[in-house]
Amino acid sequence: MTTRTADHPAHPAAPGTLFTGTGSLLRFMLRRDRIRFPGWVLGLTLMMVYYSAALNSVSQSPEDLEGLTAFSDSPVGALFGGPGFGYDELTVERFLAGQYGLYMLLGAGLMGLLTVVRHTRAEERTGRAELVRANVVGRHAQLTAALLLTALMGVLVALLVGAVMAGNGYDAGGSLLFGLSIGAVALAFAGIATVTAQVSEYPRASAGLAGAVLGAAFLLRGLGDMAAVQGSGPAWLSWLSPLGWSQQTAPYVHDRWWPLVISLAFTAVTAAVGYTLSTRRDFGAGLLPPRPGSPRAAGWLAGPLALAFRLQRASLIGWSAALLVSGLAYGSFTQPMLDGFANAPEDLVAVMGGSADLLAGFLGLMGLTMAFTVTIFAVLAVHALRAEETDGRAEPVLATAVGRRAWIGSHLAVTAAGVPWLLFVAGAGMGVGAAVSTGDAGLVGDLVVGHLAHTPAVWLVLAAAAGLYAAVPRALPAIWAVPGYAMLVGFFAPILDIPAGAVRLSPFEHIGEYPLDGVSVAAVLVLTVFAAAVTQAAVAAFRRRDLSSTA
Repeated sequence: MTTRTADHPAHPAAPGTLFTGTGSLLRFMLRRDRIRFPGWVLGLTLMMVYYSAALNSVSQSPEDLEGLTAFSDSPVGALFGGPGFGYDELTVERFLAGQYGLYMLLGAGLMGLLTVVRHTRAEERTGRAELVRANVVGRHAQLTAALLLTALMGVLVALLVGAVMAGNGYDAGGSLLFGLSIGAVALAFAGIATVTAQVSEYPRASAGLAGAVLGAAFLLRGLGDMAAVQGSGPAWLSWLSPLGWSQQTAPYVHDRWWPLVISLAFTAVTAAVGYTLSTRRDFGAGLLPPRPGSPRAAGWLAGPLALAFRLQRASLIGWSAALLVSGLAYGSFTQPMLDGFANAPEDLVAVMGGSADLLAGFLGLMGLTMAFTVTIFAVLAVHALRAEETDGRAEPVLATAVGRRAWIGSHLAVTAAGVPWLLFVAGAGMGVGAAVSTGDAGLVGDLVVGHLAHTPAVWLVLAAAAGLYAAVPRALPAIWAVPGYAMLVGFFAPILDIPAGAVRLSPFEHIGEYPLDGVSVAAVLVLTVFAAAVTQAAVAAFRRRDLSSTA
């Protein structure tokens, strides 16, 4: 006797069953994120409170606002802020939205993509999603709940930021539009993360792909805005960036609401693609299957240092490529930037280092910018180290002859070695771009030296991150305050009149911005020794605490 299956395909699930349990999962996610949720929302809101208070304290007269215009209505100001709508009649609220708004947009983008990856791909990787799906839960419930959670965070950020701006006496409609433009970026990158979460089976790779899109969005927006300010070049590039869409709303100037429709449509399309792709892969797998490894491990893999390098190899390759391309792109704007600064005002000269040598000032500022970017790599590497522990992969390694000192030390050593390499790649790329733009081949060497000089400062931030991870792992996200503060001081200290003592708190303010300033050998040595001491303390702290199996 034989049997045969039915000729007709199985009936698809009813649409309602695909989302069964979404509400329960959303409540569960809110419970899990009881610290992260207010941390993101209040953190972004308080950032806007600080920006507003600081700017109001230094802008007491029309002359003060004219000084701000000098920096913002320039190619460098466009790169670090945006297109600068309404700067011909600048007001405090226009400067806040046009210059500082970009950093709010970047924070919202990170919030959106990290939240979605955390509650989708990371849940599958740890096995918790499989236990959840064993209950009465629809296939799309988890992804839908993650998107709803991100949307709730974005809406709260939008309302709170709008309330902060309106509370300062600024136009209520413009304030609401400004807040909603920030929330729209969170939604746009949540949509991007729904797609990248289907591509790879590893949460780190999924977040990395979404983060690469965020970096590309910043690059496209920067190039487009610089071209728009100069009056020539591909200004249309800004319209290829979700960051650019929000900036084009131009709150307090044009008050355009329609660019938000682009962001919402983009979110809907990317989310729909994510839903579709999730039905075309096996649970726990990615659309791109991992490459099968060799049946025999290579001899060089015998040791914790080699394992740490193998785990970080893909990240190093990706960051190297991104920094090289970014350096070439920004370096190619060197000569147009100089042509646009023929009669630079004193306030802009102060931002560029306080020297009439605008070329050296620009190159020094770009070296500092790339140092901040590499700092993000270093901090993310420590977060990845924590993920190795919480995901249960560190414990099997430590169960062998590998000690705790060797395990954490190997990972930190690979990251520390990657810092000067990435700075070298960024400096070489920018040097080549600047040399082609200006015809001065000597800029290649200057930029490589200027970038590498920031290595000890990045090492110190890496050591501080390692210290938090080793001693108080749950407090590790607090390390982002260090590069955030350093960026604020490095870019805006001259125009915000930040006290010298507060400026010196940043580790990046001691070495010098070569070629504008000479490299302080003493500062290099002190920061290196300090970083080494903090790293040793971190290793010692890690040896004394218990391993953790939960994030």
